[in-house]
Amino acid sequence: MAFRRSGIYKTADELRRLVAPGLLTAASLDAVQSAVRPGVSTLELDAVAEAVIRDGGGEPNFMLVPGYRHTVCASVGDEVVHGIPGSRVLAAGDLVSVDSGAQLDGWNGDSARSFVLDDADRPDVVAERRRLNEVTEQSLWHGIAALASASHLNEVGGAIEDYIDGQGDFGIIEDYTGHGIGRSMHEDPPVFNYRVRGRGPAVRPGLVIAIEPMVTSGGIDTVTHDDGWTVSTRDGSMAAHWEHSIAVHDGGIWVLTAQDGGAAGLAPLGVTPVPIA
Repeated sequence: MAFRRSGIYKTADELRRLVAPGLLTAASLDAVQSAVRPGVSTLELDAVAEAVIRDGGGEPNFMLVPGYRHTVCASVGDEVVHGIPGSRVLAAGDLVSVDSGAQLDGWNGDSARSFVLDDADRPDVVAERRRLNEVTEQSLWHGIAALASASHLNEVGGAIEDYIDGQGDFGIIEDYTGHGIGRSMHEDPPVFNYRVRGRGPAVRPGLVIAIEPMVTSGGIDTVTHDDGWTVSTRDGSMAAHWEHSIAVHDGGIWVLTAQDGGAAGLAPLGVTPVPIA
């Protein structure tokens, strides 16, 4: 999914307009989370998310991407991102990542969560996958916490990499990054999930980004399926994906795609999000 070039920094009024689509995106994933269980197809999860977005007065922004016809991307097992919802039925022990987005009044939200289904017959497998999922989610929160005090954007990727490296032998996908978000779902600047040369743009009020680490239990090389969308790990290792859209404003930061603005996730890291006035 290509980025759209635009001004990186939003006005105070534009930041306020991003709150509603962020909350609608969060609501769609809350509904998916309630629906995830063995026996449910990824297409059924797609329908759940679409209903919430349309009932809230929005439209699924993934459908606005040329060639994509669904509300969410649903990636299972070794699928990293961009999995197409379909007839695949979730089974006990599956790790599934669901990426959703809403456009409302011309502004966008984008967020992803991963889930590991219970499997009483394979507790060790479930424990390993939940560990991967936990590390991925917490790496996202470490990246968001870094944004709160960063002077330049690429400090975020360094914080994500440092956290993951400290948790064990995990791979950080480098083929895909986070992005700016606003009038389009994918805008400049790119948001790296690992340390890179250069500092990136200044972190100052008006910056709105989607941070989305993708982490594997093995290697970082990926392959794209014949459908032209689904991306999997080359070595077949499991992958997890977490994402939030975050605004930097005069008072601090606010996680647009979390119902509490990110308060629960950031509290253990000593960061208090501030609502957009």
